[in-house]
Amino acid sequence: MRWLRRLLGGRRVQLDPGRQQALLHDVQSRYGPHARIRFNEQVESLAGSLDSDDGLVVATRIVSQVADEAHVDLQAQAQEIHRRTGRRLLVHRRNYRPLWKEAGPALRWPLFALPCGFHPYAQVAAAVTVVGKRAPRIDRVTDPNPLVTRLFEVLDLTTSGWEYGRVRVDTDAATLADRLIVSTGQVLAAMDDPPRLPPAVRELMRRNNTVAVHDPAGPRAVGGINLGARMREEFLV
Repeated sequence: MRWLRRLLGGRRVQLDPGRQQALLHDVQSRYGPHARIRFNEQVESLAGSLDSDDGLVVATRIVSQVADEAHVDLQAQAQEIHRRTGRRLLVHRRNYRPLWKEAGPALRWPLFALPCGFHPYAQVAAAVTVVGKRAPRIDRVTDPNPLVTRLFEVLDLTTSGWEYGRVRVDTDAATLADRLIVSTGQVLAAMDDPPRLPPAVRELMRRNNTVAVHDPAGPRAVGGINLGARMREEFLV
């Protein structure tokens, strides 16, 4: 594996765990819905602060932690539904769409209230941006395969939330989805042997419908996003 050869070989990068911890603390404490600047400004500021190899490590951790905690949350929700109703739900990390199709009205979209406190439109969007921008260096600091799997998971959760989880599609939500698509495509392009696209992505790529995108502060539609077209542009290269 190229990433392992680079880590063990003479081109090893010098990483600073202390610096990574300081960056992570800054990401958690300064940004999110409590910050007094708009999400797009937070993303720009955060992405700039993580523009280094240590910042890339932090960004990959954010993506992985969000995906892991979202999975645990959905498992807990499925167990609670079973306890109350006797209804069994399958929570499959490679494809969340069947779960949302079956139980969407009974589920809470997990990305707004994870234990880590990372907000999808602030820290997550920034981390995803950094991962895409520095995609050619990912295999110098970590194995890209689990990372791309987690990126696909967060993309699946985002789009399923739109369709089945009553998540409002505003400009911040559309920006997150677009950043996920673009950055995942950049990571795939940088990999020697990229994995097969997961079922949820292949399903959406067969579509060609445009979703209305709304103003975060009001009901007015200000544009649209065609997820299938964007995915075909980035993943079919």
